[in-house]
Amino acid sequence: MNLIKTYLMATLAAILWGANFNLAKPVLAEMSPYLAGASRYTIAAIVMILIARFSQAVIPLREWKAYLTLGIVGVFGFNLFFFLGMAHSSAINGALIMALNPLLTAILSYFILGERPKLAQLLAFPVGIAGVAIVVLGAGAEWTIATGDLYIMIASLNWAVYNVLVKKMMPKQVSGIASTAGIMTVGALALSLAAACNGSPLVMPTAHAGLALLIMALGGGVLAYLFWNASIKHLGPAKAAIFMNLIPVTTMVIAAFENVPPTQGQLFGAVLVISAVSFSALSGAKAR
Repeated sequence: MNLIKTYLMATLAAILWGANFNLAKPVLAEMSPYLAGASRYTIAAIVMILIARFSQAVIPLREWKAYLTLGIVGVFGFNLFFFLGMAHSSAINGALIMALNPLLTAILSYFILGERPKLAQLLAFPVGIAGVAIVVLGAGAEWTIATGDLYIMIASLNWAVYNVLVKKMMPKQVSGIASTAGIMTVGALALSLAAACNGSPLVMPTAHAGLALLIMALGGGVLAYLFWNASIKHLGPAKAAIFMNLIPVTTMVIAAFENVPPTQGQLFGAVLVISAVSFSALSGAKAR
């Protein structure tokens, strides 16, 4: 796969996930975190199954162990704690905590896969995190550790584990569409079971919340997972995770469109984040 295409997919996935922090608020204003997660991935799983059927991609049942593991960690675990966190935390805190994901992924990649971070990655990590801190704290936000922040941290850890396990467990001879459909189906079923056990009442969202939920399902769900899984396959988990630093930049840009213009500090932080991602990506391209 062309490297530019791979970098573009990783970038788009991060941008789509960055929008989730803004989109989650209107959804959670009307739905419980459990129902929000279940609804989002029920929609996403149905769409992925239809895409797989249309493209004649068969989901092999023999790979159920991989899909079960990846679905529980990367869809159920991440999204359950993401929505629980966003119900009690701010988008700014959530984005900052998720910025730790590249570091967590690199550490887990070393211990699980034996992948040593390259010098470019080691240099890019602190620069990217510094840029993220400037971006999310540029508006004068205060760092406080609350229940919601801890949930987001658990979500970030789940995502780091998913990044590593995708590289290790994703079936090699199966199309990305089929595998993503299998993973999402498992995650959707687990999230629905959690919502049922929690006793979350069924709620019909308003047009505003419903549209936000649909965008999260199709953009931050279907498209982002397809792009991200393909990126990890070709870049590896540690290198791909650096693109996660673009998430808070996306949150900042969306906030600007919501009449909350960025400060000079936030713009400077955004430049640092983009520079860190670009440096790591271009260094990898030269190495090849």
